[in-house]
Amino acid sequence: MKNQDLISALITEGLLTQEDAARVLREAESVKKTAEEVIYSENLVSEDDVAKIKSKILKIPYKKIDVASVSESLIKLIPFDNARSFKMIPMSRTQDMIVVGMVNPDDSQAQQALKFLASREKVNLGVYVVTPSDVYAVINRYNPISDEIKEALDFIKNEKGADEFRAFQKIIKLDEADSSKKDIDAPIIRIVSGLLKEAVGVKASDIHIEPGRLKTRVRFRLNGELEEYTAFPPELSQAIVSRVKVLSNMKLDETRIPQDGRFRTMIFEKEIDFRVSTFPTPNGEKVALRVLDSATGLKNLGDLGIVGQSFDILNRAITRAYGMVLLTGPTGSGKTTTLYALMKILNKENVNVISLEDPVEYTIDGINQSQIKPEIGYNFASGLREILRQDPDILMVGEIRDKETADLAVNAALTGHVLLSTLHTNNAVGVIPRLIDLGVSSYLLPSAISAMAGQRLIPKLCDSCKTASDPAPEILKVIKAELALAQNLIQIKEPFKVYKAPGCKICKNKGIVGRVAIFEVFEMTKELSQVLSEKNFSENDILKEALRQGMISLRQDGIIKALQGLVSIEDVLSETDKI
Repeated sequence: MKNQDLISALITEGLLTQEDAARVLREAESVKKTAEEVIYSENLVSEDDVAKIKSKILKIPYKKIDVASVSESLIKLIPFDNARSFKMIPMSRTQDMIVVGMVNPDDSQAQQALKFLASREKVNLGVYVVTPSDVYAVINRYNPISDEIKEALDFIKNEKGADEFRAFQKIIKLDEADSSKKDIDAPIIRIVSGLLKEAVGVKASDIHIEPGRLKTRVRFRLNGELEEYTAFPPELSQAIVSRVKVLSNMKLDETRIPQDGRFRTMIFEKEIDFRVSTFPTPNGEKVALRVLDSATGLKNLGDLGIVGQSFDILNRAITRAYGMVLLTGPTGSGKTTTLYALMKILNKENVNVISLEDPVEYTIDGINQSQIKPEIGYNFASGLREILRQDPDILMVGEIRDKETADLAVNAALTGHVLLSTLHTNNAVGVIPRLIDLGVSSYLLPSAISAMAGQRLIPKLCDSCKTASDPAPEILKVIKAELALAQNLIQIKEPFKVYKAPGCKICKNKGIVGRVAIFEVFEMTKELSQVLSEKNFSENDILKEALRQGMISLRQDGIIKALQGLVSIEDVLSETDKI
């Protein structure tokens, strides 16, 4: 498929702007990639939407793959190398037909491979357009990671009699003189590679490698919760940690103090970043790896769950000539993801976007991102002073923590810059009191602030096993009370239904698949400016104005999503209980 054909169709469907389209075509030409690859790398359009467009162009139907339904015998129909190289996987088989999912059905080499398959099996072929993520998810089942780890452990056990130093060198890095060897041949390399692949495959956000007296435990953070994935004999701990340190360019001989690093590697033909931290314990060094997959971490604003009035307020705020947009919420509530979504919207060729982050999690082409280093005096305040000399239009400061940073941020907003940042407060209404606590004069805030938003993350129910039921009387009472407060804005009619997910094969009996954000957003208005001009205003006065604007609170937004079947009502009420 020609790059221009795909780009034109995406523009026609309103999925890509003319400006982004021109940039994608230029970048595809300069880096010798397809337009589709560039679109995915910058997360401009979802894989599902691209696949549907390709389906229309190629006149081949699109289908979402049920990964769990692809059996082991079915998987073996297409050799692993062919499946990976041509991005195609078998989806189903009958006596006279094999149905195959393909990312690029117009690939002539892939077509030849399929013709050979049809001839060998004496069947006809059916083809669907599918997404790369679905293909990678099935490919991951070709070569189970647990088998790789088991084989590597068996190899190490057989090497026990080897000289200790030589064995240790062998299992953490390859002999550079022997160019015929591949990374997978070294057992610890194989184990660490397997862990990284598995973490990406199950969409884990973090990997924890924790040495103990009796075992080295490996846990993945999935949907915000840590789960044990596997465990190794304690004698492997040092070698596994050393391999991670080699990848991260850390000092191998320094085990007494924490170290930080990061590395990037290709997994399932995607570039994945890992942010690494080591921490000394009595049993050895603990390692935490943050998995930074831009395909899942860089989202569009509409994908985050911001809808209706809240979406409109944020959109208005970031398109103004100047002003602060401030996000609030506890650690792990998704503030950084929202900041990146806002920066993606603002990232245009005619503006200079600069960010100060701690740390830089995802790299966005076109944005000048800088990581602060407090240990050398480069913090948010000093960095903000410097970047104001870089002729910026839009600034992103990871967090406002102190008076100096707060003063500089307000000054930047007042002097014609759009500034995005975060604060640690309980809710959106607490933003203004927090800035005043940091020493900002209240009379400056009406001119400096554009919008304030609070957010939380709630586990998302599995669509495959969730069931509806009537809410318990005490929960129904809460639902009615909250909806009554915003009856002109929330159009949900009785009878109300709430949902639970007991768990199934698709969600691995967890009942949840990912997380959904809930939001509350309000903006600076003349009425709020009047409130701030009064000497003894309180947080309650700010809340009254937010409610007058029709702000949907965190609890109300969560209840809406619960009644829509996205999340559990119990999770919503628990998360918003003390807000």
